[in-house]
Order: sequence, then C-alpha cells, then structure tokens
Amino acid sequence: MAEGEEVPAGEAQPTGAEVDDSGLPRRWPRRLLKVGIGLLTSILALALVVVIAFQVSYWPTTLLLRNLPAFNGDDPAAGQVAAPAGVSSSFDVVYRPGDEDGRMDVFWPEGEEGPLPTVVWVHGGAFVAGTKDGTTTYLQTIAARGYTTISVEYTKAPEEQYPYQLGQVADALAYVDAHAEELHVDPSRIVLGGDSAGGHIAAQTAMAISQPGYAEAAGLQRPLDAEQLVGTVLMCGAYDLHLPDYDDGITGRFQRDIIWAYTGQKEFLDDPALAYASLPQHVTGELPPTFISAGNGDPLEAHSHSMAQALAAAGADVDALFFPADTDPPVPHEYQVALHTEPAQLALTRVLDFLQAQVQ
Repeated sequence: MAEGEEVPAGEAQPTGAEVDDSGLPRRWPRRLLKVGIGLLTSILALALVVVIAFQVSYWPTTLLLRNLPAFNGDDPAAGQVAAPAGVSSSFDVVYRPGDEDGRMDVFWPEGEEGPLPTVVWVHGGAFVAGTKDGTTTYLQTIAARGYTTISVEYTKAPEEQYPYQLGQVADALAYVDAHAEELHVDPSRIVLGGDSAGGHIAAQTAMAISQPGYAEAAGLQRPLDAEQLVGTVLMCGAYDLHLPDYDDGITGRFQRDIIWAYTGQKEFLDDPALAYASLPQHVTGELPPTFISAGNGDPLEAHSHSMAQALAAAGADVDALFFPADTDPPVPHEYQVALHTEPAQLALTRVLDFLQAQVQ
C-alpha cells in the first residue's frame, strides 16, 4: 500500500510480521493448506463411496463393462478384414414376438436355396453387455464356407436374470426348427456355439438338449431333439462357478459382480437353485462332440480347461485348442474374432474342420 493511502474500512493493515518477502500476506499458505486438506478429504470420501458401491451393488461393474469398447457390441473384425463376398444376410428376424430382444441375424451362401448345416451362435459380453452385432463378420466368414449361420440376440442382465436368457435361446432354436426351410436350415444338422458369456449359455443349452435328466433337474427347456444337435463350439467361455477366487483383486471382484448381476444372487455359490449353472460338475457323455478353445492370455482360460477335462472324463468327444503358456504375444480373450491375426486364423481352420467332421 502506498504511503499515505488510507486503509479500506473493515480491513486491517498487515504488519511486517504478516507479509513475506514478496509482499504477499503470510496467511495465504494457510489458506492453500486448508484448500488442499479439503480437496484430499473430498477425494478420500469419493473413493470410500466407490468402494462401498462395489460392495453393495453389481451396477458399478455393470455400467463400467457396458462402456468399455470390448463389450459394446462392435464387431472387432470389422475394418480389419474384408467382409466375405457371396453371403446373403437377413437381419433382425423376430423369433420371439413381443420381446424387443427376441431377434436374430441369419447368413447363408448367396444363391443357396436348399437346407444347409447350421451354426446357431450366442454372443458374449459378460452377460451384462454386448450384442449380436459383434459376431457379424465372424459368422459371415463361416457362412461363406457352405453353412447357414445364425446370431441370436438375448436380453442383458440384470434387466432380466438367469434363466431368462436360456429361455430366449431355447425359443430361438425352436423357431429355427419350425422355420427351417425359409431360413435355409437343415434341422437335422445343427451346431450350437457361443463365446464368453454366450459360451456358457450355449453349453448349458446343449446340456439341456442332450441330457434329459439335467434339463429336468435344472428346469430348462429342450427345444430340439438330441439327434438334431450334432456339435457344440465353445470359445473363451466361463463355465465353472466354483473355479474363480472371487476375493482375488479386481479380476475376482469383476467375476463375482458379473455372476451376481446375471443370477441376482450375491452368494450364488450357496444357492441350491443355481447349482446347475456351474457346468463341468454336470456334463455327461451324452453331449455331442465339442470344440473348445481359449487363449493363454485370457483371464477365463482355466474355465475352458475345466470344461474340456470334465467332458473328456465323462466320455464326450472333445476337440480342444489351447496355446502354450509362453506364447508371445499372449492370445487374448475373444481372440477368435480378430480374423486378421494368426491365432484367429488357426482357430477358424480348426472350427471349420470340426464342423465338416460333424455335418458330413
């Protein structure tokens, strides 16, 4: 303040002890300290709220997964490989009137009028995300090799919960059977496939079709005769509810929340009604031949090993594709749809060989 200038009313003239070498009042650092403490307190309070939210609800994990690119329903192969030529498509065929998710996409070789061996596919997305759109290029690629392929949409959890999705897939298969001629389907040669969460749904549906005792005990429909289902293709799925350590960090917590959202039960391992949702414990040799695969970089790889081992022990015919643990770069979850990569091309060749062996 200049010499002789009056101090504004109500404001005290700082003394020499209250002003630092720059002329600023010494009380500023104290104010900054208070602001910093307040900001830190707010951050800690927000972090506590987030931690509590993850403990009391599956919605934080659900919303997070729905906003991750890997779970948003885009086709990972789109733009990476050319769409196959000579494939006809029919999108959003309604298999369940009155159900907005009761739709499916159908692909078949252009010009083919007769019935073809058919692959019915259930998409992934951790039960809470994803759409059938993420399988388009993959299934068109298989269709170009002489098959009808069908991608089934179903309702995400937790908007609907287990076993609602099993009922939708069963209705889709019943529709395929009833409308086989118009869909270019040979109803005596149907293969059921799926990836990730869809792998679980496909496997459980196949078990219900092939194992009457299991279907009755689990309360599931049998939309096809066992003889109509000639094979199963399971990619990167989660099958064994008893396998994960649900208290092991982020991965364990995410798996817990996903199954919680899907089943509606936080303590799902203790619910007798959900015992049949853990699949390796209930497979029998009645299942048709199964192709199963997962990458060495897939956090769910152990599920595929568990399922393959249980199938083999039960006497089922298993064709498995796994990768050495030191494969570098690691082969990730859902690797099979990245058709521009060598592992995906290997898997495609193996799947096509498997299909040919089952439908010939």
